[in-house]
Amino acid sequence: MTSADFVLFDVDGTLMDAVANQRRVWHQWAARYGLDGDEVYAVALRTRPVETFAAVAPGRDPAECLALLHALEDEDVRTGSYGAFDGAAELLGALPADRWALVTSNYEHRVRGRFERTGLPLPGLIIDAASVVEGKPSPVPYLTAAARLGADPAECLVIEDTPSGVRSGLDAGMRVWTVNTPAPHPEAHRHFPSLAEAAPHILALAGRP
Repeated sequence: MTSADFVLFDVDGTLMDAVANQRRVWHQWAARYGLDGDEVYAVALRTRPVETFAAVAPGRDPAECLALLHALEDEDVRTGSYGAFDGAAELLGALPADRWALVTSNYEHRVRGRFERTGLPLPGLIIDAASVVEGKPSPVPYLTAAARLGADPAECLVIEDTPSGVRSGLDAGMRVWTVNTPAPHPEAHRHFPSLAEAAPHILALAGRP
């Protein structure tokens, strides 16, 4: 692929630094159930919330678990501190709104709240945890985004920061670049230490000035 007609972005860790927020929320959630926060957070990094509950609290009512998580995350969106990575606003603003999407394991209303807090522009499409039956590392989230955009997977460039996200994009048949990690994923097509360094290359591949 010498060009990319569509760019699909992960959110947390890719466009926005929310690691401390995520860790704090999951530790709060774990404490309510008498669970080890570090162990729960390690699972949560790899799965959607419903899958995390099944793994760490199989005897609990998933609806109750989700309601508590929603309350904690909603409070964090209202009161927590968030920061967009350098270059994020300029990069997203330079892409046509119908040519990029967000593909996240979080929920859309929280993503929108965080973007409003940081001033990042929003695309026309957000694929969130409620949009799919399988989360990353399944290819379903990225394939769903491509289908909703009317794109061939081969036309899509995925920007990720986690192994599960990389796997998801690769298995969807897309080109995958990683950002904001000190070392590249061994199977990613290209790696940049920061989003700011990747931005001009993303725009060039997308045919933007």
